[in-house]
Amino acid sequence: MASVLKAQKINASRVDKGKRKADDMDIDDDEPQTIVSKKMKNKQRVLLLSSRGITHRMRHLMNDIEALLPHVKKDSKLDSKSQLHLLPELADLHNCNNTLYFEARRHEDLYLWAAKMPNGPSIKMHVQNVHTMDELKLTGNCLKGSRGLLSFDQSFEETEWGKLTKEVFTHIFGVPATARKAKPFIDHILTFSIVDNKIWFRNFQASIRRRLTFESHFSPTDTRERPCSI
Repeated sequence: MASVLKAQKINASRVDKGKRKADDMDIDDDEPQTIVSKKMKNKQRVLLLSSRGITHRMRHLMNDIEALLPHVKKDSKLDSKSQLHLLPELADLHNCNNTLYFEARRHEDLYLWAAKMPNGPSIKMHVQNVHTMDELKLTGNCLKGSRGLLSFDQSFEETEWGKLTKEVFTHIFGVPATARKAKPFIDHILTFSIVDNKIWFRNFQASIRRRLTFESHFSPTDTRERPCSI
């Protein structure tokens, strides 16, 4: 008889636990569900390559751009200048959605292709004035792998071509915070200005000078890339 009463108590306790769980589930269902929006990540990667026939100055310019942009993946030279349709395939193989292609002609003229992959806009520019890091003795010293702020001239907002160029340059030269080789520092500024129908590209170091009154002010220092008119 005692065993029967014990079994009934155990069954009753199990039923009570099941009811409590069901009630808790009903309460949870009545509560408003909060939808957490996922933060959009910047996943820009740039493929950097050149054609055959580039000079040492052009090669140094590519090395400087590779040093400034830690999210760049450098590839070997493209054999044929007439097979530009291979660039989207190469970008897909390297998991890149942007391309910077340097095309040299007659060992003198340098053309720069900036394109969004695979079906985005492409811009062809003639590089006319180049001064690399090795030629200049400047006081600025930026950390390699650091991120840079982008500054565009107001002239980019006046035309549709300027707006499109600004958007393409933002995707290419804007270093994502999640880039594998990027450092968690912002110590230089990349400026793009339109003067005499040419795009001038400069790199400034962002330095903070402290006075005796413990006041700090921001001052850019010209460093590394000198004007490169495109």
